[in-house]
Amino acid sequence: MEGREEIKGSKPSFPLTFWEVAVALTVVMGFVLGLLGVYLTMPDSDYSFLKLPRNLEDLQILRDNLETYTSDYTFQVLVGYCVVYIFMQTFMIPGTVFMSLLAGALFGVLKGVALVVFTATAGASSCYFLSKLIGRPLVLSLWPDKLSFFQAQIAQRRERLLNYMLFLRLTPTLPNTFINVASPIVDVPYHIFFLATFIGLIPAAYITVRAGIALGELRSVGDLYDFNSIATLFLIGAVSITPTLMSKSKP
Repeated sequence: MEGREEIKGSKPSFPLTFWEVAVALTVVMGFVLGLLGVYLTMPDSDYSFLKLPRNLEDLQILRDNLETYTSDYTFQVLVGYCVVYIFMQTFMIPGTVFMSLLAGALFGVLKGVALVVFTATAGASSCYFLSKLIGRPLVLSLWPDKLSFFQAQIAQRRERLLNYMLFLRLTPTLPNTFINVASPIVDVPYHIFFLATFIGLIPAAYITVRAGIALGELRSVGDLYDFNSIATLFLIGAVSITPTLMSKSKP
């Protein structure tokens, strides 16, 4: 495939330069300092419940404990939430769906959706820039075929790129993690990436945050996306990509 040959023709940027290492360490230190600031301003207590949730049971324990702090230490809880979510998005740590559920459980639908969209967009942007610096070797080694496919699709849809990127964000066609890491490598402009991320994540964020309000009724993460939810997302995605398909059909 021509796309793969073109991608593989570029030399991986290993070993990392001094500036690449410095930027990566700066990002990590920013997250560490943010969490340290939250920790130092919170009252003395047993915080053994603070861990990244890996299942609904972990999430319910975290929700039950954080509810007692949210009203009196709202700012600290918000900062801690944002730092953790952005960190997970930046470094592709799985489990952000649980953080989205937690936003609904702690802050309600409107505030929860705003919080999730903000942190998800910030985390995706951070991942975009980090990948632009040091991500090419990682993507080439993990997803060579998928990257070739993505590059070919981007090349075909340059004139309506925002519509296509919106379609990808609205539907589970490609994983969001892959989109974040691969976009700078296939030359998706940041302003297109930002708008598609910010707008395209709203429907899925609403579904997840709303489910977080009734967290106790969920039996599995799979319950979040039933047939109706998936069909709705694909319908919205189809509407977003229609201008691209129409422009391609014209002679």
